[in-house]
Amino acid sequence: MFESGPMQTRTLGSTGPTVSALGLGLMGMSDLYGPADEAESIATIHAALDAGVTLLDTGDFYGMGHNELLLRDALRARDRGEALISVKFGALRDVDGGWNGVDLRPAAIKNFLAYTLRRLGTDHVDIYRPARITPEIPIEDVVGTLAELVQAGHVRHIGLSEVGAETLRRAVAVHPVADLQIEYSLVARGIEDEILPTARELGVGITAYGVLSRGLISGHWSADRAATDFRARLPRFTGDNLDRNLALVDSLRRIAEQRGATVAQVAIAWVLSRGADIVPLVGARRRDRLAESLGALDLRLTAEDLAAIEAAVPADAVAGTRYDAFQMSMLDSERGAGRR
Repeated sequence: MFESGPMQTRTLGSTGPTVSALGLGLMGMSDLYGPADEAESIATIHAALDAGVTLLDTGDFYGMGHNELLLRDALRARDRGEALISVKFGALRDVDGGWNGVDLRPAAIKNFLAYTLRRLGTDHVDIYRPARITPEIPIEDVVGTLAELVQAGHVRHIGLSEVGAETLRRAVAVHPVADLQIEYSLVARGIEDEILPTARELGVGITAYGVLSRGLISGHWSADRAATDFRARLPRFTGDNLDRNLALVDSLRRIAEQRGATVAQVAIAWVLSRGADIVPLVGARRRDRLAESLGALDLRLTAEDLAAIEAAVPADAVAGTRYDAFQMSMLDSERGAGRR
């Protein structure tokens, strides 16, 4: 177990809550990364809470509700105040696990939240955010509906996910936004051009997911994956792209070894170094991986370290986009930007 000093904290933007400097993303405990051990998942959540991790990120569509039920079970014997629960909503699934678009109508948002509160066994969600947005429903209408839920006390803070700078400006004009959840890592740095500066201007925090690029730059990647693992269909994990990307990991490994750290710790510490307004989410499904990730909090990267890391993994060196073409087209954060 991680036994360092008190957990470091960061505040999500100018209006959001104070949370642990690292958050725990729960998706892989229920969906998309192949089978997971439910008992170990719950033990990992407990270990995170014991270490001072407060930010727990889930989605109502992760495992079609399973992830929220898992979190409820994990929190059953704990004080609700230990956890700050962030929930994504809006994605539609079918019985076979397929994807059927996004529904952001006001009635649908209120329906999603009602089911979420029942599954979680709580009377409020700390941060509630649409997982994706669609052109059919203006962001002003989405945030307006969320503002009603805040006023009613069912939601404490509004968050967004994978939106671009213009959309973020329009959203904040309606109601304060605590944070923008978006992919950010050594191999996904597109937000640095426009989105991150805009978020900082508007007082919106960043919760960075994919800080290990779904395990690609964790130092633990293995091609022996279950057929249900969606990474097998992502461009960065296929063919020559994978070989080129793992060569970047080898370069990063040499730097990590010089610092007495692991590849994952260096990659997470790099994200932590980008600003006190950024909170990385780690997707650990096991206690040993969680302990490794938490070790990044004690890794202080010097200016020389950062220069070496960015030379080993230049911003444009990654091969392949982070999602397939269809999924990329769903990202407001990518529209017209040509980002990776």
